[in-house]
Amino acid sequence: MGRAYEYRKAKKMQRWGKMSINFTKIGKEISMAVKQGGADPGINPKLRAIIKNAKNANMPKDNVEAAIKRATSKDFADMAELIYEGYGPHGVAILVETATDNPTRTVSKVKLIYSKYGGNFGATGSVDFMFERKFIFKVASEGLNIEDLELELIDFGLDEIEEDEGEIYIYTSFQDSNMMQNTLEEKGIDIISSEALRIPTNYIDLNEEEAEKVYKMLDKFEEDEDVQKVFHNMKEI
Repeated sequence: MGRAYEYRKAKKMQRWGKMSINFTKIGKEISMAVKQGGADPGINPKLRAIIKNAKNANMPKDNVEAAIKRATSKDFADMAELIYEGYGPHGVAILVETATDNPTRTVSKVKLIYSKYGGNFGATGSVDFMFERKFIFKVASEGLNIEDLELELIDFGLDEIEEDEGEIYIYTSFQDSNMMQNTLEEKGIDIISSEALRIPTNYIDLNEEEAEKVYKMLDKFEEDEDVQKVFHNMKEI
């Protein structure tokens, strides 16, 4: 199977929760992007990409504007983007990405979940090496020739490109994501969505009973308001 399949599987592994939780997470991403690069999407490619993702997720325009306004307020508390690593039940590697205005609170909650649900909180670097970090752009394939597009993008950070089910998946390194985004926009290619993902380099097979224990831990992580994304290397049941 191709990398587009791996992308969809990695997306599934995030196991996003309810829509309201999704909007909260996207709102944080918008606010952090504004703090980092300004409130004008025209000159802030990261903000521009997140707004596109928000639209793709059917997030109301009012929510997007509120997140931008909140980030420009002098009372807005800076968010720290922190990553926590560890193992879940049966040796499953779990990597938790967070955005928080109180790291002490967040690490305490993350440690508690690891411990309470049969896992082990790990040191920095303990599981990160098991995931390949990529930035993926998804565009509609209509009107595009994938071979021509590959030649056009090879000098702008393209790692891989694949067409699948009417969509083209464009892979680049995380460091080259802004260059690739600008290139696609300059070429008039409509970006459906874009995202940084951590794709496991190998997977652990568990039976249904074993996997259920892991899912309970994942659910608890994703219910936490400080958690943005969760990745794991358990093969989906």
